[in-house]
Parts: sequence; structure tokens; C-alpha cells
Amino acid sequence: ADRGAERPPADLPWLASYDRGVPAEIEIPEVTYDGLLRRAAERWPTRIALSFFGATHTFTALDDAVDRFACHIDTLGLQPGDRVSLHLPTSPAFVIAFLGTLRAGCIAVPISPLLVEHEASVVMRETTPRLSVTLDLLVPRVRAARDELVDALPSPPSGADLIVTNIADSMRAPLRWLYPLKARREGRWHPVPHSPATPDLFRCLAAAPGWRFRSPGTHRDVAALLPTGGTTGVPKAAALTHRNLIANAMQVAAWFPDAGDGTKVLCALPYFHSYGLSVDLGYALVTGATQVLLPRFDADQVLKAIEHERPALFPGAPNFYAALVERPDLGRHDLSSVKACISGAAPLPRDVQERFEAASGGRVSEGYGLTEASPVTHCNPIHAGKPGTIGVPFPSTDARVVDHDTGQRALGPGEVGELCIRGPQVFAGYWERPDETARALRDGWLYTGDLATMDEDGYFRIVDRIKDMLIVAGVNVFPSDIEKVLVAHPAIAEAVVVGRPDPRRGEVAKAFVVLCEGAELTAEDVIAWCHERLNPMKRPVEVEFRSELPKTMVGKVLRRALLESAVASTDPADQPPAVPR
Repeated sequence: ADRGAERPPADLPWLASYDRGVPAEIEIPEVTYDGLLRRAAERWPTRIALSFFGATHTFTALDDAVDRFACHIDTLGLQPGDRVSLHLPTSPAFVIAFLGTLRAGCIAVPISPLLVEHEASVVMRETTPRLSVTLDLLVPRVRAARDELVDALPSPPSGADLIVTNIADSMRAPLRWLYPLKARREGRWHPVPHSPATPDLFRCLAAAPGWRFRSPGTHRDVAALLPTGGTTGVPKAAALTHRNLIANAMQVAAWFPDAGDGTKVLCALPYFHSYGLSVDLGYALVTGATQVLLPRFDADQVLKAIEHERPALFPGAPNFYAALVERPDLGRHDLSSVKACISGAAPLPRDVQERFEAASGGRVSEGYGLTEASPVTHCNPIHAGKPGTIGVPFPSTDARVVDHDTGQRALGPGEVGELCIRGPQVFAGYWERPDETARALRDGWLYTGDLATMDEDGYFRIVDRIKDMLIVAGVNVFPSDIEKVLVAHPAIAEAVVVGRPDPRRGEVAKAFVVLCEGAELTAEDVIAWCHERLNPMKRPVEVEFRSELPKTMVGKVLRRALLESAVASTDPADQPPAVPR
């Protein structure tokens, strides 16, 4: 839902903080998401749309490739609404397959190539894709997952249910020839011969009719199903419509009024994540920007791309910027083309922000979002903002903090409650899960599951996840409060706190700690540090040192994996009786 009944400006204090040129509302064209590419190709036919290790596609060439993919899957007998899973990194192959799926009226299901077979199977059982497009090295994994779908599919495609590509296929010569040599040395070369059972993506495109394909879909149809734990942690798929994705892309574009025509965007975010789809791909389709694609974040590749391609925008995650500022050779690289960055997926450390801004001369603005909102809802203004906050709501976006008990009473400045969002980027619901949808969407508001506060100026700050909150002897304890104390120790680089079962207090805090390089610290040292700075309910009772924390490709800590580790390491005799939370 959009804002619904308009609230008076006095209830929208954040509007006063918008940068000059950023509108309060946006207009959303009634086209499909792939229609943004068609528009861009008509307006900027010869402009470079994609750049991938020197290989380029103009907007016209990209639009033609998307037409050809749509024609190909149409000949396979896929119907509007059928799902197509994509097991690809950020690359031209992903862009073509994603937009081509949408142009055919089908629904894209981007799945992380990093998922193990069981994890991929869970997503595919939820979404039942009739066709999968995959990297060659993932064929055994995807084939095994597809074999489990046989009974769930109404009918198989008339041809192969797999389309295969190799990352080198998207490169230009001589890299296309040299890449296999390097990959073979590193054990990453798994070629799959082109055959009727495993047709090659780019051969399919070359053989497809080159006519202009007219999408049978509308802007209100579901465009993509994005895997998510959602606001309750249950695995499911968020259904994002064409309008949802277009709205968020236009909101991102509106946030950069000074970006200029023909901007280049460094795209190191994964496109199988909604963050990359909106702030990279979507933004570029709306503005005619060039996407400088990288299949994953690699500090060396990022620095080379910035120097050679000179992008003005570099959206990312805190771990991207942290990895760059820690490099001893950073001063030898020219980062002056970078004018603005949106940082999301995890809290942005103040020192990382300041050091990257000093190195590049650009601005790093912390934002916030979730898959159910396509995903961005908040961001700090590029030329101002308040460090330590997630900023203010995007144009055409409303937000409020409500009491956690009833979810109905709006709270005042400084009060902690659940963050709720309303706007055109808010999803249609969870795929075939009406009960979960009803819990997340209430009266047009998306209940995020995040605890937050809002100040008098309309800036929001995330306190913690509701599901991550500990209840220690009946007292609410926020892990983030403990984590801030831990990382303030000069020897601690990263820290995550989870709840561990305790027979007396229900839960107690366990800390997972990563030390700075060369630092030495004992668990007793860490507990003593916390003893001086935290009340008894918040003090960790156990510390586990890790060389690194498990994270997603956008730098979000996999807290659930650490929680499972903490529970598994607990003596069964110390498990408390089950009580409702």
C-alpha cells in the first residue's frame, strides 16, 4: 500500500531534512520492470548499459538479448506466472535471464549460488520453478534439487529444464580464454558440454528469433520471489511486484538528484539479493546509468574497477568499505570518482565511514531496508544526515514506531517499539503463505520485526531485532547494547551476542568475538571488560573466539547459525523448561 490517507507535514518531520532536489513523492510509471529497459533502449540506444571485465553491452544490445531469452523460454512452453530460478552471480547472464524471464510474463526466483543443496532445495520447493538457469559448476546441485520437484510441477518444459552458462562466457577475449586456465589451477573449472539436456545460455540466445517480444504482464503482477526468513524467521519467499521494484528503483534515483546523466555505478552487490536489484540494476534502468558488474566483492577488483571505469556511485555493505580502508596500499589508488554510496545490510561503523570518505572524497550514507520492502525504506541524506541512524524515510514512504505489545499505539520520539513501513515498495505478501502475510501486513503497514526509535527530526535508529531480543530473568536485553560495549575494546574487531539457554534465568548472553590482528585476549578479560560497563543482566557469561563470523554476501552476520551453535553447545541438563515468549 502507498501512504494511504495523507498525513499532515507536521507528522512527517523528516521531509525538512531532505537534500535539495529530492521530492517528497515520486510518480511510478505503469510499466513492467523489463519495460524500464525498453524505455532506456529507446532513449539511450548506444549508451553502455553493462560493463563486465571489458565486455560491454549497449542498451539496445541488452534489450535485444532480453527479447531473445523471452522468445526462447516461450518456445519451451512456459506460461505467464511460471517461475524460473536463477542460480547466478552478478553478471550479464543474470541481467539477461532476470529481465528476459519478466518480459516473458514469468516470475524470477533468484537463488544464491552459495546455498548448499539442501538450502537450494527448500527455496525451490517453496517456489516450484519450471526452469532453472545456472552456472555450470552448480549443475549437480541444481539438478538434484530439480529432481525433488518432479511431483510438484504441473508439467515440465517441452525442452530441457536447465540452461547453463559459465562466468567466462560473459567476458571478452582474451579474458574468455585466460579465465579457464586460472580457474583450472584453482579447482574452479567445471565445464558442462552444450547438449539437449544442458543447453548453453548464449547459444540459446543466438538461436532464438530476434523479434521484439511484447510482455504479457502488467505492473501489478508478481515479478520476483525473493527467499527470506521474513519478519518471523520462517523460510519463505517474498512476492515483489513489478510496481514494487520500479517504485524502489525510482526512490533510489530520486535520492541522487545530483548524480548527473550517464552515471556509472559500481555493482559489487549480489543481484540475487533485493538490495542489488534496486540500488544497482533498478537505478541504472531508470537513469540510463552504466552498470560496472563484478561477480562478487573482491577488494583488488573493486579498486581496479574504480580506477579504470571511474564510477560515481558505489552502493555496498559496511564490510565492503571496511575491507578497503584496511588496505595499506589504499592511498596509492585514485578513488576520487566516487561521489556517493548507500551502505546497507548491517550497521555502518563511524570510523569506517569517515576513513572511506577521506580516501575517496565522496559521501557514505547509511540506509535501511528489508526484502519485504524491495528493499530500501530509509537512508541518510547524501549531504547531511545523522551518523548512527538509518536516516529518514524515502520519498512516498511513511514510517512509524508502535508499541510492541499491541502494535496499534504510535509512540513518540525516543520511545522504543516496532518499526512499521508503508509505501509503494512494500511487497504483495509471502508466496502461498496467507497466515504469514497477515502477520506481516496489517492495515497497509509492514511490521518489520525491528525495534527502533525516532527522534524529533524524523531520523530513525534501529535498536535490535525483536526475535533477537534476550529475556534474562524476565528483563528485555538487546544484544546490540552488549555488542557496542564489546567492539569498544581496542583488541576486539567484531562481536555478536546471542541468547543461550539457562536453567535459572531462562536465557543468558553468549558473545562470539573476533580479535584484531595480532591481539591477544582471554574470555576472562572480555567478561571483566563488560563487568565494568554493563549491568548484571547484560553481562555475557560465555565468550567464544572465532577467526571470522559467518556472513552473507552483503555482509550481514548469520546470527541464526551462531544461535544454533550456542544452543548446541549447551549441556542438556542446563536447558530450562519451555515457556512461551
